[in-house]
Amino acid sequence: MQKRPVTSLGRYLIIGIITAAPLAVTWLIVDFLFGQLSRIGRPWVSALANALAPEQPLLSGWLQNETFLSVLAAVLILGALCGLGWMTTHVVGRWLIGAFERLIGVIPVVDRIYQAAKRFLTVAGGAGESERRVVLINFPSPEMKTIGLVTRTLRDKATGEELAAVYIPTSPNPTSGYIEIVPVGKLTFTDWTFDQAMSFVITGGSNAPDTIAYSVPPKTAE
Repeated sequence: MQKRPVTSLGRYLIIGIITAAPLAVTWLIVDFLFGQLSRIGRPWVSALANALAPEQPLLSGWLQNETFLSVLAAVLILGALCGLGWMTTHVVGRWLIGAFERLIGVIPVVDRIYQAAKRFLTVAGGAGESERRVVLINFPSPEMKTIGLVTRTLRDKATGEELAAVYIPTSPNPTSGYIEIVPVGKLTFTDWTFDQAMSFVITGGSNAPDTIAYSVPPKTAE
């Protein structure tokens, strides 16, 4: 009877840790992203503050305030990323991106990292939900299935059979996945969203909806 308070305390401590862990991880990720954006933008804001100092000392002082500097630097980089996104939708922007990728291509290790990240982000940023449908495929045996993302459909030149290009993300790093071409008739389509599938992969299967269409008969792609 005397050990019960200690046991209860330990149990509450474990429950508290489990409850706080996702919040802590989320905060660390957000803090890391904000810190990186701020670090990249700081030199530009500092240069602007120094240029304004002779004629606008008050504004220059505001720009050099640590808190204001960090926030403005992050906002500046976010704006630059939006501008880059807009630019890539135009001919000149696509040409510049192509030139950059050709430059990256001559650096073997960097090229592989870049192409893997680009491939994953292209899947993640698909134009429509139909281009990134979450499916199950038989792998590594017919008795087992793995999560995949349909990126597009193809046709067998010889038979006309409909095929699907399926991106298979690996856990816990989904950018190191690979592509398989699978007959559409052998896919099991799920009702999971892209975010749910990625959460499942990144957490090693511990974070996912409670149900999945594992035994649903295969359907033809819409």
